[in-house]
Amino acid sequence: MTTKPILDQTHVQALLDKAQHEAETNGFAVTIAVADDGGHLLGLRRLDGAGPFSAEVASAKARTAAIGRKETQVFEDMINAGRSAMLSAPFQGLMTGGVPVIIDGQVAGSVGVSGVKPEQDRQVALAALEALVSRATTYPT
Repeated sequence: MTTKPILDQTHVQALLDKAQHEAETNGFAVTIAVADDGGHLLGLRRLDGAGPFSAEVASAKARTAAIGRKETQVFEDMINAGRSAMLSAPFQGLMTGGVPVIIDGQVAGSVGVSGVKPEQDRQVALAALEALVSRATTYPT
């Protein structure tokens, strides 16, 4: 039987809490989205002062990182390097700030952050991953 890691609600809350702590420590008003491996939203937290639009963008970044299986910065870098065909890809979150949650070499989900500068969004998303060290659960598929 094949098994794969998944994010349960305990993991989702840990990711959101860690990201929120990083954002608040740095004075960032952001929205944090957590998605499963198919890009479906599992949790969303819009911090005080974060613009309403950031909720849509964070969710799109999380979805793109999950189904694209890589950081969204990779896609933004491709576009900025002249690969304008990427703009026709069926993704909406092709901007820095989405990171996949990789456990045992497999994508279990993702975190997307929006609301501040791209490198700050990424900083918060990467900080969230620290919450899952040795906390992943693997279930049969």
